[in-house]
Amino acid sequence: MTRQLVLASTSPFRRELLARLGLPFATAAPQLDESALPGEDAERLVVRLAEGKARAVAADFPDALIIGSDQVAGLGGAILGKPGTRERAIDQLTRASGRTVVFRTGLCLLNAASGRAQTCCETFKVHFRELTAAQIDAYVDREQPLGCAGSFKSEGLGIALFERLDGPDPNTLIGLPLIRLVDMLAAEGVDVLAEGAGG
Repeated sequence: MTRQLVLASTSPFRRELLARLGLPFATAAPQLDESALPGEDAERLVVRLAEGKARAVAADFPDALIIGSDQVAGLGGAILGKPGTRERAIDQLTRASGRTVVFRTGLCLLNAASGRAQTCCETFKVHFRELTAAQIDAYVDREQPLGCAGSFKSEGLGIALFERLDGPDPNTLIGLPLIRLVDMLAAEGVDVLAEGAGG
């Protein structure tokens, strides 16, 4: 691959997902205020922040293709952020029990040289089982999902919390919609299958 690929994220989950494509990439930590704007809905928020993260590191990588991503979880009109504490994680999971949480993941591929940004918002629905207080306590204590939007890790024990999952790309739930990213890279002349095979 002639162009450098940069992931504008310090998330170990996103790094692990991007590594699945077999392309070399660097990571950078974007400095960005992630607060929602007045009246901004979840879809506009995640797309704006995904592009903002990519643009925040563009000055350091002027010829790169830069990937930005942002995610929020929504339950009944309320946004569920990263809980941060055990108590908030238990509260989020208690509210999610027997209900559907909608994840919206914003994705941006920025061509830093041309300034062209491709963006999208991918939606993924998680249908929770009816959970007891004891199950929720045990899950939070075992997996410590305090840094995860919605208070679970779907790639771990969190899968046991769900009745079913609805969405075109399960990677979206973890934080990086790889199927759409492959399309975006192709639009920039990067064939993931050919590049990966070529090393």
